[in-house]
Amino acid sequence: MKKGNRTSPMEFIFLGIIEDTTWQRTLFGVFLVIYSITVAGNLGLITLIWINPRLHTPMYFFLTNLSFIDFCYSSVTVPKMLADFLSKHKVIDFPACVAQMSLFLIFAGAECYLLASMAYDRYVAICSPLLYSVTVSLKICVLLVIGCYVAGVVNSVTLTTSTFLLDFCNSNVINSFFCDIPPLLALSCSDTHVCELLVFTIGGFIQISSLCIIVVSYMFIIIAVFRIRSTEGKHKAISTCASHLTAVSLFYGTIIFMYLRPTSSYSLNQDRVVSVLYTMIIPMLNPIIYSLRNKEVKDTLRKVLLSVLTQH
Repeated sequence: MKKGNRTSPMEFIFLGIIEDTTWQRTLFGVFLVIYSITVAGNLGLITLIWINPRLHTPMYFFLTNLSFIDFCYSSVTVPKMLADFLSKHKVIDFPACVAQMSLFLIFAGAECYLLASMAYDRYVAICSPLLYSVTVSLKICVLLVIGCYVAGVVNSVTLTTSTFLLDFCNSNVINSFFCDIPPLLALSCSDTHVCELLVFTIGGFIQISSLCIIVVSYMFIIIAVFRIRSTEGKHKAISTCASHLTAVSLFYGTIIFMYLRPTSSYSLNQDRVVSVLYTMIIPMLNPIIYSLRNKEVKDTLRKVLLSVLTQH
């Protein structure tokens, strides 16, 4: 792609997670297992919720979408990374790089607001249980989820466009295992200040506004829990939020670390490790966290397993 006297590459080369080729096949096996657990866990959780009518509630509707998003944004990056472990040339062409980044940003942005919607759901369930069926109706749930995806698309279109309008003439070697904003900015020979500003404003607004919704929701939840007199009632209220709080802490901790920093503080070698957390580890852990701490999901899984065993 020629732009004036400067050029941008028609393809990029990934450095991958590590450059030592002796570990490539070992890491392929490890990450293949992790990705298999991610796919089985998220699609399995969606299936369990779908087959049990008792789980057709707003909370599990949001959880189904969370599992779908985790499956999708992990699948945007991991299969290519696994293929690269077995290849000498870790190459991705320009259009594929654009597509990978845009899809990843859609699902990452959508997850921010989906976690916020789940916090709102827990707030209504604990603070206004008598109005729950009206306040969090199916129509409202669908609108909230659509809004999450719209926010993800806006996030993706803005940041992907601003990134790939830059010139990449310094190098075509991406210090990562997928097309992400920080390593691409490091390759640009253009002025990246506008792009950095957009990352801070658009990406920052999505992350901070959704996090504010979560924090405010849990402030009201904590107040409501303190008003509950019985210890059993307090424990039940807290247990319904524990899984969500764990997922929020993992997701926002890594995302804020990656994107709400000036480029002067980037350490791309360190960021490669952090990228593994939010592209692979968190999508794998979320269904495990929600399954292990959720009695209804565990009961459904137990019934399905017993049904399969009795048939054989």
